[in-house]
Amino acid sequence: MKISRQPTPVTIKIDQKQLENVKCFKYLGSLLTDDGRCTCEIKSRIAMAKAAFSKKKNLFTSKLDLNLRKKLVKCYIWSIALYGAETWTLRAVDQKHLESFEMWCWRRMEKISWTDYVRNEEVLIRVSEQRNILHEIRKRKANWIGHVLRRNCLLKEVIEGKIEGRIEVTRRRKKMLDDLGDRRGYCHLKEKALDRIKWRNCFGRDCGPVV
Repeated sequence: MKISRQPTPVTIKIDQKQLENVKCFKYLGSLLTDDGRCTCEIKSRIAMAKAAFSKKKNLFTSKLDLNLRKKLVKCYIWSIALYGAETWTLRAVDQKHLESFEMWCWRRMEKISWTDYVRNEEVLIRVSEQRNILHEIRKRKANWIGHVLRRNCLLKEVIEGKIEGRIEVTRRRKKMLDDLGDRRGYCHLKEKALDRIKWRNCFGRDCGPVV
């Protein structure tokens, strides 16, 4: 599989046998696609999370305390949906899928059908929640990338590496680090990451301990 803006087949032979070209490949539990986007992976994780919710539906919709049920959903269901979310590059359509999944969880938990015509705002009031799933992803990403930028490792070299050759002049694709919202660039983001206190103050107390 060749990952690029315009995927083209490549010819690789081993012992005179040509390797098969594929458009998607699952590696370490994550779905990689030849266009380099995360949409298929996100849809796959959401589908698995919904299946897990359905298996334990009686527990999540029981008469247990509301706060306890919310913790169970975030612990068991969100963990499945957000596996590997630290490396996702979220486009607008991906954010919409994730927010829809978040509301799906609360609606199923409270047994609210789409035929009841209950607005999302009303659902959030009933469960005493706000839209948090995108914030959770940003928090995880900040925690993970902070550790990477403070170390000298292969992953850091990959992030900072540059590919030789001519770059086609097209619309700029969104990058993974863009979700952290630092418009002053990678160098400024790296500078903040080197100071754990500044990093935690910037992205919240949940982005790793200060040691």
